[in-house]
Parts: sequence; C-alpha cells; structure tokens
Amino acid sequence: MKSESTSRVTAQTPRFAHSPRVGDLIVAVIAFALTLAFLGQAGSASRSLDLLGVVLAALACFPLLAHRRAPLLVLATTTAASATINGLGYALGPPFGPTIALFYVALDERTRTRLRQTTIVLLGLFALHVTVTAITRGSTGVPILSGIIIWGGAWIVGDQLRQRRLRLADLEERARRAERDLERERRLAAAEERTRIARDLHDSVAHAINVILVQAGAARLLRRREPDGAELALARIEDVARETIGEIDQLIRGLRENGMSPSVANAIELPTGLAALQTLAERHRAAGQEIRITIAGHPRSLAPGLDQAVYRILQESLTNAARHGSGPAEVTITYGDDELELSVSNPAQTAPSGEPTGAGHGLLGMRERAALLGGSLHAGRHDAAFRVDAHLPYGARGES
Repeated sequence: MKSESTSRVTAQTPRFAHSPRVGDLIVAVIAFALTLAFLGQAGSASRSLDLLGVVLAALACFPLLAHRRAPLLVLATTTAASATINGLGYALGPPFGPTIALFYVALDERTRTRLRQTTIVLLGLFALHVTVTAITRGSTGVPILSGIIIWGGAWIVGDQLRQRRLRLADLEERARRAERDLERERRLAAAEERTRIARDLHDSVAHAINVILVQAGAARLLRRREPDGAELALARIEDVARETIGEIDQLIRGLRENGMSPSVANAIELPTGLAALQTLAERHRAAGQEIRITIAGHPRSLAPGLDQAVYRILQESLTNAARHGSGPAEVTITYGDDELELSVSNPAQTAPSGEPTGAGHGLLGMRERAALLGGSLHAGRHDAAFRVDAHLPYGARGES
C-alpha cells in the first residue's frame, strides 16, 4: 500500500513541477520577496516598511499570476502599485513587478494584434511611474534613463523570446508537414508496388494456365498411344504448377506485408529476368510451340526494373503467341547504344475470333511496363503476323 502511494506521488510530481501556473507563482513570490527586501532598507527613505507597504508590494507582484488572461491589465495594476510605493516615500528599488509584467506583455502573441492600444498604455504607465519617481527623488534625468533601460530591456527580451517561440512552432509545423508528405509518398509507392504485383500476378498465372492447358491436352491425346509421353506432359504440368504457386505465394506475401523491415524486404527474391529466358523458351517448346531467339548487339547487365520488365513482356508475348498464333514465334533482342529493342512476332490465326485485338489486360500491362521505364510498346497485326515491338531505354539505371 505504501509503495502504491509512493508511486502515485512520483507519477504526479512531474506534472505538478511542469505546470505553468506553478512557474508563475514562483516568479510572483520571488518578485514579492525582492520588493520587500528593498522596501525594508532604511537609507534615505522617509517611510519605513509597514503593513501598507506590504499590501502595495503584494499588489505590485501577485497580479502577475493573471498575466495569461489579461497582460495589459496586469501591467497597469502592478505599475500603479509600484508608483504608489515610490510616491509614499518608501525606499526606492527596481520595479520588479511592472518589469516582469512588461516582459509578459512583449511575450504575449495578442500584443501584435493590438499594438496601438498597447503602445498608448505603455507610454501612459511609463510617464506615471517616471513622474512619481522623479518627484520623490527631486530629479527627472535618472528616473527616465533607468526606466528606459529597465523597461526597454524587458520588452526586448520578451519580444525575442516570442519570436523564438514562433520560429520553433514554425519548424515543428514544417516537420509535421514533411512527415505527412513522406507518409503520402509511402502510400503512393505502396499503391504503385501493389499495381506492379497485380500485373506480375496476371502475367504469371496467364502464362502458367496456358502451358498447363497445352500439356493437359497433350496428355489426354497421348494417354493411350504413348503413356510415357502422357506421363511426361503431366510431370511438366506439375513442375509449372509448383513454380507458379511459389511465385504467387511470393507476390501475395508482398501484398500482405505492410511496412516490412529492410531485412525482410531483402529476403524476398526479385522476379526473374532475362537470365531465365532459355528456361522460359524451353517450357514453351515442351508445350509444342516453336521458338527462335536472336540476340543482336553487345549484351549488357540491366537494371532490375528493366530486366524484370523485359522478361514479363517476353512471357506475355509468348503466351499470346501460343494462345492466338499458328506457327513459330520469332524473338529478337537487340542491345543498342541507348535502349534495348525487343521484338516478338508469330503467324496470326485467320479466324476473327482468334485475332488478337491489343485490348486485353496482358497487352495493357506490357504497355504500362514500357511507359513506366520511359519507353514504348506497340502490338498489332502486320500482314499475316502479330508483332510486339518494345523500345526500352537503359536510362540512369542501366549498367554498362
């Protein structure tokens, strides 16, 4: 029970210590103590400290507690009480209460919106305090000079702190705005990545289903005449299905991961690139499609984004050729000085129902990939063939 009470007090102490009202009370008490200390000096004062002096000292200091609500009224009250102390002949000392009140006025943001009113009040209070002090001392030069120094210093310090507070608030707002912008960019990047994953998913599934369809048809036709051939076709279906399931699992995991750590992101392998071109071609050849590949120019390493895009465009083009074509597919990859040129052509079917229109999701995805890399892609019928031509610049991402 004792430990629980102690922990409760400990938990509440920081809030109490950092309360603004507690700080205001401390300032007012210190100002009051200093004022009493100066009033208690004998010196050349015509009147010693008494109960009235204590009351006036309290009026010159404790209104500071209300400076957050009415800083000008607090300044007027403390200045009037301080002037009264000087006029009654008490020992003269620095006007602690009015000086602190003036500092609060300069620190207050509302002062900027009522500058004219504040100026009139300040000049009037300054004239009152200086006049009363000058009459008490019998001189005007010293009270005016000391008043300008003390009150001017209080105003400058308060105004500088106000400007510093404004600068800090502005920096905090900029930091919050930058954080919001960064979060928005992250969301946009995530949306783009999800779009890319969806495109990859479509390409992979469409390719796999086409190969499985061809192999399943072959297995059905060969199951009685050539059981070994039928079994080989079924084995290829199994291999394609397993590879596709693995790729789909990888893509779906990318969709589910939200804010993944760099280590997890690096652990996810990137989609296959041109290094798997021969594997892709062999898979189609095994399905009965003839493919001829021609490499022109000097091969060079490609940036990951370009490498993946070329592979996906080839994959989708060969899938379309197998689905809609009626002959061998010609693949030409040309490494130019500034861009990579990709061409895939195959004899097109003559039946209108089998003619590619260029409006499918696969062709749309290929065009999007090329556009994202700053390139172009054209697909359509040329004479008796269907042709896909892509021009993909290396850009700053390419490596020689």
